[in-house]
Amino acid sequence: MRWTLKPEPDSLVVNKLAGELGVTPIIATLLIQRGIDTFEAAKKFFRPSLDDLHDPYLMKDMRMAVKRIQQAIAFEEKIMVYGDYDVDGTTSVALMSSFLKTLTPNVATYIPDRYAEGYGVSYQGIDFAADNEISLIIALDCGIKAIDKVIYAAEKGIDFIICDHHRPGITIPQAVAVLDPKREDCEYPYKELCGCGVGFKLIQAINTKRGGAPEVLLPYLDLVATAIGADMVPMTGENRILAYHGLNVINVAPRMGFKAILSRVKKQKFTSSDLIFILAPLINAAGRMKHGLHAVDLLTEEDQAVAIKLAAEIESFNEERRSTDKEITIEALAQIEDLKEQKKNTTVVYRETWHKGVIGIVASRLIETYYRPTLVFTKSGADLAASARSVKGFDVYNALEACKEHIEQFGGHKYAAGLTLKVSEYENFKTKFESVVSETMDRRLLIPEISVDAEIDLEEITPKFFRILKQFAPFGPGNMTPVFMSQYLTDTGYGKCVGVEKDHLKCQVTQKGKSGIFDTIGFGLGEKFEIIKESKCFKAVYSLDENEWNGNVSIQLKLKDISE
Repeated sequence: MRWTLKPEPDSLVVNKLAGELGVTPIIATLLIQRGIDTFEAAKKFFRPSLDDLHDPYLMKDMRMAVKRIQQAIAFEEKIMVYGDYDVDGTTSVALMSSFLKTLTPNVATYIPDRYAEGYGVSYQGIDFAADNEISLIIALDCGIKAIDKVIYAAEKGIDFIICDHHRPGITIPQAVAVLDPKREDCEYPYKELCGCGVGFKLIQAINTKRGGAPEVLLPYLDLVATAIGADMVPMTGENRILAYHGLNVINVAPRMGFKAILSRVKKQKFTSSDLIFILAPLINAAGRMKHGLHAVDLLTEEDQAVAIKLAAEIESFNEERRSTDKEITIEALAQIEDLKEQKKNTTVVYRETWHKGVIGIVASRLIETYYRPTLVFTKSGADLAASARSVKGFDVYNALEACKEHIEQFGGHKYAAGLTLKVSEYENFKTKFESVVSETMDRRLLIPEISVDAEIDLEEITPKFFRILKQFAPFGPGNMTPVFMSQYLTDTGYGKCVGVEKDHLKCQVTQKGKSGIFDTIGFGLGEKFEIIKESKCFKAVYSLDENEWNGNVSIQLKLKDISE
């Protein structure tokens, strides 16, 4: 691990903001690092308001999209809501279909089968629409590269509205409307919405046009918040406003499907990290192991008994997913060692029997061992399909773009992408990908980085400090949980390795010459026990966490790394 301490902002600016807000200079520093340097900006940050959402009509093609949907409703046309099989896609379909059903009964939902159809808009989906006399398809979280599919649909008399957030190619599909803030010709002020976020802007525009009250849309924000957390889009601007209010909906008045999940995980209050580590894997498990429509059914179900049954079903899919990805990860690590590829700048592995639904998770797991851009391939029909994951600071999408002569199709983001290629191109692609990464990547990016917000003394961690810190939530890219560094720490003698395999580090620390004793936990840091034993002095990087034990709640340090 390399620890990188963020530069300290100008002390005059820090002290001015600290004085205006009545907070410590450390809190003011954290705000300024996030681009918040005035009282007004801080007020908006700590109290995210739905009034600060942008006008949806600023998005290119929005008027055309609303006009076409209104026409479909007026003439009682059949509408198909189509979305990808991941969390962003299934929440988008649940959001759009349940909203449209309040306006018209003629709404069908469609999620492509991960195995039979693959990612994005499929010819099978369009054929299904044609066979069922559907004349309008609203595609969510996919479609921005579906040039040929949109033409195919038009030949069958079917119109398309695309709501996507992925990077467009050179050509934009000839749909009735293409809503994507990443279009170069779109002047929408916020570019980082997820697919469900773009879908929300569309229902916001329809609701405004119909003269509906803004409050009507509040119940849909739990879906948007879940998609924002799962898709790891920046937790800034509109995303932070939508996630903040969406988390409130989940905690105060969750839809029946979420209520069924929450009752099974027994959590008092959901946070943004719970969206990522509890809700998202469960919803994703349906599309990974069975079919994404199971997730849509759960998210739109209004009967409590049925929702509980569906939640139990999805939980069983998730259990199956866990054992499958663990098994494949072991096989993939063995393959890397057998091929003696430990010294490469990339990881590219393949086995035709690997489960297509979990290769993205396996790619992330491999990065935990070999920290470098990673692709995991499996057989998909006559072709090979892969999930790509990257390391912090390296754009894997651009790297794939440079290898496109070997790829059939690809899409995604800076840190995660998917692709397919011909079996005959696998070795050529593998060689080219290693070459592109080796030539373009800064070698420092191959060492995991911990970005440290500030160095502090333990005595600065007061209940008031922690209370304010919690109000920085919801956390995510662009507004990560603050990370601190403290030096001259010693264990009080309670330090030990814990866990089934003794791979976690638990201790109680004090700081030389300072007041305060804190419990600490360091997951995966058991091997560093030597650094703290016998009251040796050490330094640590950590975030702050709440520890509840026997009804007592205390602040604990969640260690990220320690060093002599």
